[in-house]
Amino acid sequence: MARPDELTFAPLGGVGEIGMNLSIYGLGNRHQRAWLAVDLGVSFGDEEHLPGIDLIMPDIRFLEKERNNLVGLVLTHAHEDHFGALIDLWPRLQCRVYATKFSAALFEAKCAAERNPPKIPVTVVPSGGRIDLGPFGIEFIPVAHSIPESHALAIHTPAGTVLHTGDWKIDPTPIIGLPTDERRLRELGDAGVLALVGDSTNAVREGRSPSEAEVAKTIRALVKAARGRVAVTTFASNVARLKAVADAAKAADREVVVVGRAMERVVQVARETGYLDGVQNFRGADLYGHLPPDKVLALCTGSQGEPRAALARIAGDDHPQVTLNKGDCVIFSSRTIPGNEKAVSAIINGLVTQGIEVITDRTHLVHVSGHPRRDELRDMISWVRPQLLIPVHGEALHLSEHAKLARAVGVPKVLICRNGDLVRLGPGDPGIIDQLPSGRIYKDGTILEDSKSRAVVERRRMGFAGCAFVAIAMTDKGELVDDPEVDLVGIPAKNSAGEALDDIVFDVVISTVEGLPRARRRDPDAMAESVRRAVRAALNEQWGKKPLCLVHVLTV
Repeated sequence: MARPDELTFAPLGGVGEIGMNLSIYGLGNRHQRAWLAVDLGVSFGDEEHLPGIDLIMPDIRFLEKERNNLVGLVLTHAHEDHFGALIDLWPRLQCRVYATKFSAALFEAKCAAERNPPKIPVTVVPSGGRIDLGPFGIEFIPVAHSIPESHALAIHTPAGTVLHTGDWKIDPTPIIGLPTDERRLRELGDAGVLALVGDSTNAVREGRSPSEAEVAKTIRALVKAARGRVAVTTFASNVARLKAVADAAKAADREVVVVGRAMERVVQVARETGYLDGVQNFRGADLYGHLPPDKVLALCTGSQGEPRAALARIAGDDHPQVTLNKGDCVIFSSRTIPGNEKAVSAIINGLVTQGIEVITDRTHLVHVSGHPRRDELRDMISWVRPQLLIPVHGEALHLSEHAKLARAVGVPKVLICRNGDLVRLGPGDPGIIDQLPSGRIYKDGTILEDSKSRAVVERRRMGFAGCAFVAIAMTDKGELVDDPEVDLVGIPAKNSAGEALDDIVFDVVISTVEGLPRARRRDPDAMAESVRRAVRAALNEQWGKKPLCLVHVLTV
């Protein structure tokens, strides 16, 4: 039987996948719980499987239903996979949002770039600060990551303390921001931690993630050695990397030109919040062409191959202000997110074909992960000494490896869960006690659709096999008024014998209509379905694929 002080946890996104993070914590009994939400992120659409889908977000049906019991939403940091769904989904929740200064400022800038953003109340919490939301006491513990002001959350409750790590690593020299607060994490461990809900992204990698300071040394040496123009692309939010690039440019007597709106936005926020104090002013893209090749460094968006980002346009010689020539150098100070490999490779190959030198992390230490490798995971466990460990933020392999590591170092209880699992953390034995509604929401242009959206399913089919459009005009007596109209989109013009497919489809439509009993011809829906089936069957026979087929019957 559920106790009044039962503490529960449920991931609604970000478990069994990387991205789209949303975790909720509940305190109370099964009839009445107070809920705390942590992060509300996105993942990105895959054109091959989800054509036209811009963003994927967690399904928040459960939280909508529990809105009156939702005490607040806390952000661990300002990466898109942790706060990117906030603007679209907040109107369904209407709760107060809590974030530290940089995250709040970046979110405000993101809202300002939207056409009609909702007015979302954000309360700024100091780094290392504590807030009380209902029965939850939430402490923001600084951790190193690839964006300023990342925080693990110590969630204090009457049933025990949970450490929700967020994204983190151990980096004694992070360039910008505070290193991971080992002292405070050890204090928590001494006081007793019920559960550690931890980042599993790099659980398959041995050793430790190198420091941002080591990347800075490599970039400095590469920029100094360059003779022509240099372009560097990286995640815009990695302010430590932006500073490293700026310092490298200054040492080589180069001006930094910022190219791309996302980069401009982060630079502005970083200056406003003091993270680029002492760093030289950057120039706008309009000045690029006026600087000698050995005096300029372009800091560009587009490290993931985004087609309209600065680097893709530069590589395609389609940027109005920035060009690169043979002998120039492009540094990819980033890793390629799974799913973006083709797009990034296309840009790299395009640059290499033009005689531009391309440097990536395959040959030089120009990027480091913001997530902990296995030795760092062991350190965290040894500091915190949790009674229970739940791996999150990873695909199935990452979760499994993190769980094995935790068992090997003696964590008493380890539990792997999936999105939608409601987990009892305590008191008593932990375990999965219920299933909550979970799933995905697709952002299609400006419209939010559920994962069963007809538009998404049909677009995928159209991308694979095209569409046949047929229009038929009939009299009320079931006679053809005129020849049917046939339009084949995305379908070959001729079959393997060289015969026109639209002629074949036309003949099939005529024969199908004429072969129907008169009563069926007077039923537009029945006739449309008969024609649809016949056209798809004929095209499958001629082509080997079944396209979508839309039949419009007009009675005159």
